[in-house]
Amino acid sequence: MTTPVLMLKDAALSLDGNAGRVDILHDISLTVRQGETLGLVGPSGSGKSSLLMLMGGLEQATGGTVAALGQDLTGMDEDALARFRRDAMGVVFQNFHLIPTMTALENVATPLELAGHKDAFTRAAQELEAVGLSHRRDHYPAQLSGGEQQRVALARASAPRPQILLADEPTGNLDEANGAAIVDLLFGLRDRHGATLVLVTHSHTLAQKCDRVVRLRDGRIDQDATQEAAE
Repeated sequence: MTTPVLMLKDAALSLDGNAGRVDILHDISLTVRQGETLGLVGPSGSGKSSLLMLMGGLEQATGGTVAALGQDLTGMDEDALARFRRDAMGVVFQNFHLIPTMTALENVATPLELAGHKDAFTRAAQELEAVGLSHRRDHYPAQLSGGEQQRVALARASAPRPQILLADEPTGNLDEANGAAIVDLLFGLRDRHGATLVLVTHSHTLAQKCDRVVRLRDGRIDQDATQEAAE
């Protein structure tokens, strides 16, 4: 039996908005095992990205528990969560979230420097080479295409060798060709570092590549199946 990497038990998320309290996720119980690739799918507004944020400690559950690598994320303060993400997780966003005043190399190296890695720039250069961007290492985000920016974001996420890799619509802002290339790189990085991969996607093609697919509807798990059963 493979080791649970992520465990959610009756997890719920409610947020305060202008119209009052909004219930986003309800009674989510889910286990993700080591090395597994999990796709989160469902209609817009179903809670996919919110669930990913709970798994990454970027949102705090307002009910139930969320644990990652045996650590209770619901019991951590913001500083502890930030350290945990730095040491154990890589996160890739749809909108890249690169620092515009830093080169591609600096964007990848800076989190490594903050984590105390003395070989930060060497490792960053290796990761950029792995995503085919050695020749663009000294370019700023504004000088890169959308596909290239997402490659930098992938390199940044994978550089710390995270045990958990989270991706929120990693191909959402890309054309078909660049999206396919990013998918190949994402799964290649997963294989190279042995990370557990959880991704949110509207792409049927991307979901098909996952070991298992969880479908959400109205903030609840509507279906949880291995890929064979999800076809």
